Amino acid sequence: MTSTPATKYETVIGLEVHVQLLTERKMFCGCSAAYADATPNTHVCPVCMALPGVLPVINRKAVEYTIMTGLALNCEIPAFSKFDRKNYPYPDLLKGYQISQFDLPLTQNGWMEIEVDGQEPRRIGITRAHLEEDTARLTHKTDQSGETYSLVDMNRSGVPLMEVVGEPDLRSPEEARAYLVKLQRILRYIGVSKANMEEGNLRCDANISLRPAGSKEYGQRSEVKNMNSFRAVYNALHFEVERQAALLDAGERVPQETRGWVEAEGRTVSQRSKEEAHDYRYFPEPDLPPVALDAAYVESLRARLPELPDAKLRRFEGEYGLSRYEANLLTETAARAGYYEEVIAPVRGQDEAARLRFGKQVANWMLGDMARLLHASDLDITETNISPSNLYAMIALVEDGTISGKIAKSVFEEMFRTGKAPADVVSELGLQQISGSDEISGIVDGVLEANPKPVEEYRAGKQEALKFLVGQAMRETRGRANPATLTEILKAKLDAKA
Repeated sequence: MTSTPATKYETVIGLEVHVQLLTERKMFCGCSAAYADATPNTHVCPVCMALPGVLPVINRKAVEYTIMTGLALNCEIPAFSKFDRKNYPYPDLLKGYQISQFDLPLTQNGWMEIEVDGQEPRRIGITRAHLEEDTARLTHKTDQSGETYSLVDMNRSGVPLMEVVGEPDLRSPEEARAYLVKLQRILRYIGVSKANMEEGNLRCDANISLRPAGSKEYGQRSEVKNMNSFRAVYNALHFEVERQAALLDAGERVPQETRGWVEAEGRTVSQRSKEEAHDYRYFPEPDLPPVALDAAYVESLRARLPELPDAKLRRFEGEYGLSRYEANLLTETAARAGYYEEVIAPVRGQDEAARLRFGKQVANWMLGDMARLLHASDLDITETNISPSNLYAMIALVEDGTISGKIAKSVFEEMFRTGKAPADVVSELGLQQISGSDEISGIVDGVLEANPKPVEEYRAGKQEALKFLVGQAMRETRGRANPATLTEILKAKLDAKA
């Protein structure tokens, strides 16, 4: 039997992730960094246009955001850092070099845990998270005669760009996707970036190679670019595993090269040979001072970090009795986790049984009906009409018997549509639960009289007839009757006349 790539070879993946930081200004000048919807070449100045004689100035907020990211990724923060010139000629880099960091980055030697398909968490190394400037944007055109040309938009040039370099510790496309999802979640939690791949503020390059199973030596790697979604990263890496395995099986050498992902064709294509990559000739940036980071300053940034996703997930499991699946979904974004905790805040000081029961109910509503309605309306949790206090109040109405669970769904949908308080919805629509024995008894009498055949069937031993009669009674009350009380009274009347 022929071995598959998954058993014959071991996949080795390392990701380089570029993150645009969410600062108001560019990295080394005072131009606005909000370039997305701006007219081309309007957010520019002599510094980001690389005019002669201008001097860069470090954006303090970008430095802080990079250090905070490093702390969230369990990195070491050296006491000394510096900026360097990375020299290479390309049309999107007007200076002819990029201000980046080389041997003394702001953060280094970190790690992040990932989990795939319920397996044990794996620790993935983070080589460094360093700071640099983004390049200009090139748009390639073809005129009517077939001649090609490129337009340069400098608005993006100089936007603060953080590069998170991962160790080659990932062993499958599934792990690579989990790594990116986790990193995106952390970046959004701490508020340093929108981290949206589709918008280009999170960009990923992947280095991938195969080696014989059990080998410790790395194989010849390919670098894959042009991936603008998690799905693209996953599919491109799967393609590369199959492509490289086929080459190795045929006794061929995997060329060291840069390849681009072609989404429409579902494959990677060769772009250039890595052997031809030039020497960047790094040297210290002479126009910027080195950066000294004392321990007190670093600790002040650590104190600004919110509770991170992993810690919040574990707390939700323990404090509210949620499953790993529920806790993971609720902590997917800081906004969703915050909404959940606002809803449950009134019962946090109550006894454990009440807290766990209520915590489960809130999770059920948020991950069920609310998620369904938000998805159908293309809305985020921050845009819902239902305030946390109103969701709490609605669940409380179910708890005290004012409305049934079935009626609560109708109340919830009306709250979602209008933003009204649950008590107002219940009052306006006349949805209060009927719990009085006398009222329910009268309804039951009418149902028994109108359905003689199911009554006979029940008394003949057919238990399914009871469910039918309960359904008829619930229909008579538009679902408002207390189900337990209704069933008890109905059964008593049927048994008494048996």
